[in-house]
Amino acid sequence: MQRHHELCARAADPLEIAAGLEAHGVTDRTAARFRHRDVFSLAEELYARVPRDDEEPGGPAAAPSRGRAGGRLAVGALHLVPGALAVATVVGLARARGGAVGERVAAGVGGGALVMAALWLCLARGPLKVRGGGSAGRLAGLLRVGWLIAYALCGDWLHWLLDGARTGAWRPYGAAPAGRPVAEAVVVLALAVAPAAWCAHWFARRARRRLAGSRGLAEFAAGVRPLLAGTVALFLCALPPLVLAVRLAVRFALPLPGRPPEAIPTAAALDAAVVAVCVLLFVARLLAVHGFRRAAATGTAVACAAEAAALGGAVVGRLPGGGAFAEAVTKGSAVCGPVSVPATVCGVTALALLAYAFAALSRASAHTPGAPYAPYLTASHDPLRPTTTRSTRHERRHDRPTAPGA
Repeated sequence: MQRHHELCARAADPLEIAAGLEAHGVTDRTAARFRHRDVFSLAEELYARVPRDDEEPGGPAAAPSRGRAGGRLAVGALHLVPGALAVATVVGLARARGGAVGERVAAGVGGGALVMAALWLCLARGPLKVRGGGSAGRLAGLLRVGWLIAYALCGDWLHWLLDGARTGAWRPYGAAPAGRPVAEAVVVLALAVAPAAWCAHWFARRARRRLAGSRGLAEFAAGVRPLLAGTVALFLCALPPLVLAVRLAVRFALPLPGRPPEAIPTAAALDAAVVAVCVLLFVARLLAVHGFRRAAATGTAVACAAEAAALGGAVVGRLPGGGAFAEAVTKGSAVCGPVSVPATVCGVTALALLAYAFAALSRASAHTPGAPYAPYLTASHDPLRPTTTRSTRHERRHDRPTAPGA
C-alpha cells in the first residue's frame, strides 16, 4: 500500500490497479506472499483499502462540518416525507368522501403525485441512491416496480380471470369497502421507505468498519454475511408492526363499515403481498446501491414475468383450445391460492436475490468509500478469476529455472 499508494489513489477500478501492479513486476507468486491467490485479488483489496485522492484525511471529503451533519439530517428526514404525504392523502380522501366526485379525484391524484415526487427524491439521494445507469434504465426499473406494486394492490386478478369473469363480479380482494385495504397497503409501502433507508445506511457503515479492521478478504467476507442477514431480518421485523399500526390508523381515519368475515383471509393475503414486495424491493435496491444493478434488474424482471405468465395463462385459457393453459394455472394457483400469487412470487424471488447477495456483497470492492465498483457478472470477465496475460506469461517464463549454460 505504501509503495503503490499513488497508483491506488488515482485508480478508477481494481482492474487498473492490477494492470499497474503487473507493469511494476508483481506476479501471482508475489501476491501469494500477501495471502492472495492472484494479482487481481490483491488489487481488489488495495482498491478497497486505499482512499481516493478526494478522500484523503483532512481533505474536503473527510473534514466533518456542521453543514455536512445538517445535510445528513435533512436527507434522513426526507425519507419520512412519502409516508407523511400518503397518510395526509388518505385523510383527505376520507374527509372528501361526502363531497363531489371532482374533489375526491383531485385529492387522490394530487396526493399520489406528491407521494411519487417524494419517492423519486428519496431514491435520488441518501443511502438508497444508485450511482450510474441511464434514463432508460431508470425508466425500466420504474416500470418493473410499478408492475409489482400494481399487481399487489389491484386485487384478485387471477381469481377473477379463472372464475369470476363468468358472472362479471369483481372487487379488489373481495373487501367491503374496496378502498380501505388498498389505502392501507399504499400507506405501508410509503412508510417502508424510512426503515429501508435506515437499514441500508446501517449495513453500509458496519460493512466499511469491518473492512477497515479486516486482515484479508476471507475474514471480511465471513463477517459481512451475518451482517447482511441481520440487516434483512431487521427490515423484515419492522414491517409487521408497521402494517398493524397503519391498519389501526386507517380504520380510525376511515370510519366505514367493517369487512365481512369472508374478506379477512384475502385481506391477510394482501398484507403478505405488500410485505413480500417490500422485502424484494429492499434486497434489489441494496444490490443496486452496491453496484450490482444487473442482478437487481434481473430479479425484479423475473418476478414481473412470473406474475404476467400467471395472468397470461388464465387469459389464454379462456380462449378456444386453451383449456390446457387454464388447467395448468388453476393447479398452480391451488397450491397457495390465487390471492397469494404476488406474495409467493415476490417472496421466492427475494430469497433468490438474497442468496446472490450473500456472495456479491461479501466482496470488499462492493463497500469502497467512493462510487461502488460493479463487478463483471460473466465468468469470462471475472476480475478474481486467475487469468494469464501477456505480462504474467513473460514473467513466468523468466521465473523458470534454466539449465546451466543456457
